[in-house]
Amino acid sequence: MDVEQVTLALLDAATDKDSEVQEQVRKSMLTLGKQQPDRVLAMCQDYLLKHPKLVVSHRVVILQTIELIVGCRIEEISYPRIKSIISLASDEMTRSKVIPDWQKAASNILVAVGNKHINDIMEEILSKFQPGLLPHFFVVQTLANLSDSNVYGMVPFLNAILGTMLPMLSMAKQDNIKWVFSSALCHFSDSILEYLANLDKAPDPTVRKDTFSSEIYAAFDILFNNWLQSRESKLRLTVAEAVGSMCHLMASDKLEEQIPKLIPAILSLYKKNNEHYVISKSLCQILDASVSMGSRVLETQLDSLLFALHQQVSAPVDYSNPPTVKNHNEVLRSFSLLANSFPDRLVMFVLQKLENSNERSRMGSLAVLRHLINSSTSTMESKKLLILASIRQPMADHGNKVKKRVVQVISAMAHHGYLELEGGELLVRFIVQHCALPDTYQRFQKPTDPEEVTNEALRTICDNTLHLLTTTVGRLADVLWPKLLYYLTPSQYSNATTPLCKSLIVLGNKKKNNQEPSFNIDFTQEVDLVKYRVYACLQLLSKTLATIDDDKWVCQLAVEATTYLSTYNNALEEKSFLYRCVGVTLQQCFNKELAKKQLQEILLTARHNDAVEREGVAMSVGLCANSHLEGTLAKLEEFGKSDAFKKSPSIFNLLKERNDVEVEKVKSTLILCYGQVALNAPPEKILTRIDQDILRCISKHFNTKDLTMKLSLIQSVGLIARAITECVKKQGFVFSRKQELITVMLDFIKAEAADSLRTPVRHLVMTTCANLMYPSSSINLFITQVHTKAWYPCVLAPEVLSFPSVLSLTVSASGLWNLSGQDHERERAVTATAHMLSYYLDNLTVKNMVSFHNLGALLGRLTPRCSDPHPTVRTAAMDCIYSLLYIQLRYEGFALNYKDEGVDSLLLLKDRLDKPDHTVLYKTCSDLTKRLPQQQLTTLVFMLFEGLVDSQANCCRASSVILNTLLKNRGGGLQELVHTHTHTHTHTHTYRLRHSPLLQLLINSIIINTHLLYWNTKHSACLYEPAVSLFPQLFSCLTVRLGASVGVSAPKDNNTKHTAVVHVAGWASFVSLKLMKSKWVSAEALRILLARAQLDEVMKRLDEDKAWDAMKELNTHVTGITLLARAMAKHAGPRLPAIVECLCPSLNNIYESQRITVTAFFSELLNHHVVTELMLIDVLMNNMMERISDPCCAVRMLAVRGLGNIAVGSPEKVQPTHTHTHTHTHKILLYLDKKNVHLLVMELFLKHIQTHITLTAPFGSVLIQENDEIRCASIHLMGNLSKFGSGEPVFKDQIHNVLVSLLLHLVDPNPQVVKACKYSMRVCAPVVGSEQITAMFQNHLLDDKSLHYGEFINDLTKYLIQDFPGMLNFYHISVIQFFKSHWAEVRAGAAMFIGMTATHSNFAPRREH
Repeated sequence: MDVEQVTLALLDAATDKDSEVQEQVRKSMLTLGKQQPDRVLAMCQDYLLKHPKLVVSHRVVILQTIELIVGCRIEEISYPRIKSIISLASDEMTRSKVIPDWQKAASNILVAVGNKHINDIMEEILSKFQPGLLPHFFVVQTLANLSDSNVYGMVPFLNAILGTMLPMLSMAKQDNIKWVFSSALCHFSDSILEYLANLDKAPDPTVRKDTFSSEIYAAFDILFNNWLQSRESKLRLTVAEAVGSMCHLMASDKLEEQIPKLIPAILSLYKKNNEHYVISKSLCQILDASVSMGSRVLETQLDSLLFALHQQVSAPVDYSNPPTVKNHNEVLRSFSLLANSFPDRLVMFVLQKLENSNERSRMGSLAVLRHLINSSTSTMESKKLLILASIRQPMADHGNKVKKRVVQVISAMAHHGYLELEGGELLVRFIVQHCALPDTYQRFQKPTDPEEVTNEALRTICDNTLHLLTTTVGRLADVLWPKLLYYLTPSQYSNATTPLCKSLIVLGNKKKNNQEPSFNIDFTQEVDLVKYRVYACLQLLSKTLATIDDDKWVCQLAVEATTYLSTYNNALEEKSFLYRCVGVTLQQCFNKELAKKQLQEILLTARHNDAVEREGVAMSVGLCANSHLEGTLAKLEEFGKSDAFKKSPSIFNLLKERNDVEVEKVKSTLILCYGQVALNAPPEKILTRIDQDILRCISKHFNTKDLTMKLSLIQSVGLIARAITECVKKQGFVFSRKQELITVMLDFIKAEAADSLRTPVRHLVMTTCANLMYPSSSINLFITQVHTKAWYPCVLAPEVLSFPSVLSLTVSASGLWNLSGQDHERERAVTATAHMLSYYLDNLTVKNMVSFHNLGALLGRLTPRCSDPHPTVRTAAMDCIYSLLYIQLRYEGFALNYKDEGVDSLLLLKDRLDKPDHTVLYKTCSDLTKRLPQQQLTTLVFMLFEGLVDSQANCCRASSVILNTLLKNRGGGLQELVHTHTHTHTHTHTYRLRHSPLLQLLINSIIINTHLLYWNTKHSACLYEPAVSLFPQLFSCLTVRLGASVGVSAPKDNNTKHTAVVHVAGWASFVSLKLMKSKWVSAEALRILLARAQLDEVMKRLDEDKAWDAMKELNTHVTGITLLARAMAKHAGPRLPAIVECLCPSLNNIYESQRITVTAFFSELLNHHVVTELMLIDVLMNNMMERISDPCCAVRMLAVRGLGNIAVGSPEKVQPTHTHTHTHTHKILLYLDKKNVHLLVMELFLKHIQTHITLTAPFGSVLIQENDEIRCASIHLMGNLSKFGSGEPVFKDQIHNVLVSLLLHLVDPNPQVVKACKYSMRVCAPVVGSEQITAMFQNHLLDDKSLHYGEFINDLTKYLIQDFPGMLNFYHISVIQFFKSHWAEVRAGAAMFIGMTATHSNFAPRREH
């Protein structure tokens, strides 16, 4: 079979619709074309000419084949064939209107040919690119693509092309033509820039930028001022891209003139488009051009630029979506450009954003910082120290995502010399710390969030980063070596051992091979590392001697070691270490006489002038005292009385060559020895010896003036304080001389020179005072210092775990910190209590059942903390309660594995404590009180009374609620304690409550549903003064209490057969419950309060209106409160601000009755102008707005009523220009969407402000809701409103605004909505302003009469065009939104309305205006 037959067969097969078949045909044709290009191309060309009606897909495959052959065999194709292919492709490209696939294939052929024969191509293309005529879409597209593929061939033609194109730009009307012109201008600009950047390779090196500047600016003017505002997103982005490319070619003065308009316009596109890459690319090009020419006006745009760019760089990057990655890179490039011109402002902006609370913002700032460090090295050189200081803020971040970015920044900093600077070691430590992170998940567990940065992932990143810094950043070798050795020994870095060792091996081998001097480490400079190694060596020596267990050998070792001390006189550090070794050896020596002898040798032969040696001697003596306390103290006292302390020439006979030693230095050594003895002696023995032996001996030197002795005294007192702190963990001790020692320390500070703060004395005194200020008891010490359960066995010994009193004592000790106003103190106290109770429960063994008589006190102290504002405290408090209740069950005899459903439910509640539901929380805490034995109620009540004056308002409220519930449910058992409780509580807390904003809590606790509070009137005398001086608080509390008492009856008296009929706060005599009258204590107390405040006019008005009776009844309570508010507004206005302030917190109360009372009071206040005069209008109005979303219907109704009352009390607030009116109306309607509040609530509000409200926006949003009831209610409301707005011009406008909505909902799928539309349109008809339309509405829109919608709309549109021609455009705009309606009927109606108005408007007679 010859080539022609094969080619023909393949051409026929190209009609196959399967894409794989088409691809195979192209490949086969290409194979043949490579062998015989002219012949195959001729057959393809002939096939297309003989089959002019081929389907598009078939034609496209053939054209694509021609492009492939031309592209790879252009040099071998004959010139005549080239000419014929150009003609064919040009004809195929422009034969019809735009068919993208077909014409794009033909265009690609021309582009492929143009790489070799550009002049022939341009001759053909320009023949179809004539002045005055809009060219074919693909003609322009081909020019654009040619400018990309053959830059050097196309640029010489571009000046002429631009000259021809400019007039065409103003002729372009369709978006696709505008798009292709914009795209072409973008490609042209890029080609010119590439040509100018490579003039050495260009055929015409004389080409300059100004050759094109005037044409480019003319095109820029059209694109920027006209096309950039297009509604089509794709066109906007292409125009933006073109504008960015064109900026480089514009004259500098023209660009400078446009920058103040250009940059804001480009930035605004971020909000209008979801695709941001093109915008960022354009912005980057604009900034590049501006910076290159040294723009002066660019700085005026800097703030908006930085804000917008930071938002973009903070957006998450989806690496599976390339445009988001490209956008991120373009934004970073923009920051680099700005850094070159404005480095100071840019760096400060980025560093400030590191402190932002938003995690994404911090991550974005770190990304910018990393990029700037890498890309703007010279610019950032002067900012290194500032960046080093600022990076510490994100290093403390808790989120692993931020930490990952920090590691990346540190890596960049390491490559540019930051880590060698002061503070660089902190960055190394950060890397090592995170190499030691524990696992987030156990084995076989996987993270639920794919974007989560787990500890494992962060640890791997840090491991790799440490290895990278070790192997690739040579300058860091001296930073990492030998510092990385320090991290090998601390336990917190144990997980980082592997990467540390790998790095150390690399560093060590490199330094060893290069024979660098730093390979040999001078450990005298590495103090911290030495300390760890010294400690480890001493531990090794001690355990080795204990294992040897040969006292004779150990004693001989001590003697020999002491002998060798003098040989290290020139190596003091080594000698100091040997002193400590001698002390450890003497610890293991059982020969007391030998120990004394060696101590004497050490003290007499020591060179006391040297501070290091004094320290070594003292440590040796202290270590020896661990096993030989009596002998050591005796030897020290003997040494203190020896000749060594006498200033005569003969005193140093034993010291031979050191006769120049000073007595003060010897005393300093002795003082230090006493301190080390206290620190190292056995805890069980030392406390009794501190006063009589140690302090007695050193206190005689407190008046010294010698600096060495003074420093030794301070250090020794600090060691004693540390010793006592350690001891009291296991035993009680009262340090009686603590205050004396603190006074001495303060005297030392006072004696220091005032001109210098940094002195050795001050530093040591501060440290010593900190050691002295330990808590006074072991339990308190435990609460403040214990953070791990490893300490609990020391505090809660097994032998005391069965005694509840020990537990109560321990928990009670934390009470001071439980009530602290500092979050961290409460957190530590409650967390420590939770851990301790958990440990107590886990280790509790009950042999005999005993009464857990302290449960009430413990619950009373801990339950209010469940409402603490600090989340950690809430969680820990719930853990405490959980443990306490299970401890109670253990004491009651339940088995260890017994599970209580009620107690376990606390764990579920604990999980929700981050955002607690206070209703559930209070209910749960209240239910806990039911588990308490009756005999412990008294203690619980007293503890809750204490909670009423807690430092945290939430905890006060919790105490109040629990008290209420407790006394309501179980108050009957406390009747005999009424007088005692009330009298004690009143006198104890009156003073504290007078200064507390939570006075209501006292009243809430006293006025409750039990006979408990019917106390004798003689106890009320102590409240007389608060009743007058605290009028606003008392008035508020009594009013709220009155609301809470409505409809509540007293519980049944367990001692009688009758149920008390008195209400909660009923005022009654104790003579007989049967004779009680239904006058309530709250109302009576309120009346007395008003009388004492001398508000006679208020009382007179309330009596006249019978408000007192109304307030007491459930059905008329709101009316009564309204009358009370009215009387207060008219006759006690000056008192209202304080009252309002006190009532506001009750609006968030969990009890509906209290919220109803306060809302009713506020609602009526808004009916009076006095609140405006007192500047209360905004406070009240905001509170009413918040109550609109209240779950209680009555509260919502009262809130809307209050907003409606503003029209009467403050009419100036509801003028058409006032923003509150629109805001309130819109918010109410939005809430209707969610809750379907009854229409009457809306009507009550809106009827007061009648025509002052623009209804278009809110009703438009409501009418498109899917909820049928909302649509129906809203349409009814529209009709009802017309009754109030009839005759008002503004209301007529509003009817026309919603007329289209009402017309379209005549075909609503819900019959009730259709019926509502008919009703509303009939009622609104007189307001429309057309007699014919009014007649139509009233005759055709009857509820039970069917409507022929098409005829009705047809007739109605005629009248609308006739009577309201100026509204026609508005109607069309209104209809457009309904093309996206949920209902097909409404969409069809919208199309019908548009069609009929368009039809009738063409034939309607024009009115003369």
